[in-house]
Amino acid sequence: MAYELALSSLSDPTRRAVFERLRTGPMGVAEIASGLPVSRPAVSQHLKVLKEAGLVVDEPRGTARIYRIHAEGLRDLRDWLDSFWDDALTRFKDHAERDT
Repeated sequence: MAYELALSSLSDPTRRAVFERLRTGPMGVAEIASGLPVSRPAVSQHLKVLKEAGLVVDEPRGTARIYRIHAEGLRDLRDWLDSFWDDALTRFKDHAERDT
C-alpha cells in the first residue's frame, strides 16, 4: 500500500519541511537546504526517503539533481485520505435514507 510508505516518510518534521519547500516548484538540494537547520547531505537523505515513498522524483541537470513533487505519489495518498470522506458520506446517506 503506497499510502503507508508516504505517511511514514512524512512523519518526520524535517522531511515534511523538505517536501513543503517543493510546493513552489522544482529545485536542487542546495536551494531546498537553504534556511533549514540541517546540512545538505541530510537533506539529500530526506529526499532519498521521499523518493522511495514515491512522493518526489528527480532529474539530472548538469552536475546537480533537481527534485519535484511526484503527482502520482500524491494521488495515491489523496485517494486513501478521500476514502475516509467517501465512507462518511455513505454512512450519512444511509442514515438519512433510514429516517425518511
